[in-house]
Amino acid sequence: MEAGLKLYSYWRSSAAYRVRIGLNLKALAYELIPVHLVRDGGQQHAPDYAALNPQELVPTLRDGERVLTQSMAILEYLDEVHPQPALLPADAGGRARVRALAQQVACDIHPLNNLRVMQFFDREWNVPQPERDEWTLHWMRTGLGALETMLVGSFDTGRFCHGAEPGLADCCLIPQLYNARRFHLDLAPYPTLCRIEEACLALPAFDAARPENQPDAI
Repeated sequence: MEAGLKLYSYWRSSAAYRVRIGLNLKALAYELIPVHLVRDGGQQHAPDYAALNPQELVPTLRDGERVLTQSMAILEYLDEVHPQPALLPADAGGRARVRALAQQVACDIHPLNNLRVMQFFDREWNVPQPERDEWTLHWMRTGLGALETMLVGSFDTGRFCHGAEPGLADCCLIPQLYNARRFHLDLAPYPTLCRIEEACLALPAFDAARPENQPDAI
């Protein structure tokens, strides 16, 4: 077990959830430091935290004196520093496929329904809640539909997004499905995603990372 890792996290943050899964898959011990994204006007905006992460987002990972931001960069860093078990396949084609699946979530779906986007709609444009929810559901349906098609159409899809072991794509998929359920999205059109989710959540590494299992869950 590795000591000295500190993860600044919010229990319901998808990006922090990804990193918790990755740390757990690699059996890396870490200290979890909660950053509440709503309380006190958003603790991520506090001067001390903003000095640590100028984007004022979670997660942030401290590894000794090194400060790492952005969940995808953190996960690839962990994979390079602690290569086993691997989050990315050994072959270049496999790595490209897994990165594409992961980035569909991290770059295309998640940013469009992020908390700060919803807060901007509310604060700056006074967009009513039903319209904000429909915005979120539209982009979830679009993105998850594409993921379902890509996974069904590939022989590389196995028990997990890529083969028989969980990896980077699964770290991204599971938090996004958690978000989809929060917004009451009908997941029936995505049976492959749900099958993979069931396989993932049966593993202790994924179960321990669930939002409701975090010390700051409310």
